[in-house]
Amino acid sequence: MKLADTIVYTQGQFCSYADAHVGLLTHGLQYGTGCFEGIRGYWDAQERELYLVQLKEHFERLETSTKILMMRLPHSVAELSEIAVELCRRNNFEMDVYIRPFMFKSAEDIGVRLHDVPEQLAIVPVPFKPYLDASDGLRCCVSSWRRVDDACAPPRAKVTGLYVNSALAKSEAHLSGFDEAIMLSADGHVSEGSAENIFLVRHGVIYTPDPSQNILEGCTRRSVLHIAREEFNIPIVERAVDRGELYAAQEIFFTGTAVGIVHVGSVDHRRVGDGNVGPITRKIEQYYSRIVRGAEPRYRHWLTGVYGARRAPVGV
Repeated sequence: MKLADTIVYTQGQFCSYADAHVGLLTHGLQYGTGCFEGIRGYWDAQERELYLVQLKEHFERLETSTKILMMRLPHSVAELSEIAVELCRRNNFEMDVYIRPFMFKSAEDIGVRLHDVPEQLAIVPVPFKPYLDASDGLRCCVSSWRRVDDACAPPRAKVTGLYVNSALAKSEAHLSGFDEAIMLSADGHVSEGSAENIFLVRHGVIYTPDPSQNILEGCTRRSVLHIAREEFNIPIVERAVDRGELYAAQEIFFTGTAVGIVHVGSVDHRRVGDGNVGPITRKIEQYYSRIVRGAEPRYRHWLTGVYGARRAPVGV
């Protein structure tokens, strides 16, 4: 599928990507005054169904982000969920997908502010491409760039302009021969990856930075915490994590909508465990993979089927 032919939603209507235009002086482009979400869809070829994961939760977080930026969504969370489903239907996706809803200040003028600036909603779905190749474990480094602090800008919102912080850390890591960066908070504690939440395992206990460490409160993070507690009875500690704990951890893994759940093989040239995916990481990742593809009936409420009864069963 060509991007130009993809059906998107913008300015209150469905149209082709090629017909959706943004002016060069658009406020959100010039000043980063926008926010976004990322939503994954998983294709089940046997059931011929596309499952969108936690639509409600993602749009609720988008609603929070827009509030922080003094914007208001033009649709309810339920309406936005139905628009996302309809986009997938209109594009006839039969593959894994990634959906990008975003709001941005749409005025075409000069002037740094949030007040008295009109805004616009758009939603763009695309076929999913793996975000990271983690088959051999990610090679990570601790970035020299600190995670943006809440006293400067709100890291709990997915604000477009704040991702310069992530981009600096990601490129620094890549250009230094690593796959991914681990960012520290302003006070030197572990915060998150460039676009992922982070978990450490030591002696059967999962440790992860708490929200005070300027993390994005991830939807996949919340799912993993639930699975670990409710399905496997794994102790979880949310607290400030020291940098040295990264080197002492027996397992480390990242979570995120785009990345899924992936294990870290090394940090700053120090091997994590034996470098391979650890037993707790593997157990959680495999169970999560079953959930998002509809194989765990008790978690069907996390999923929204795109086609359902509208599509005839195979062979009919």
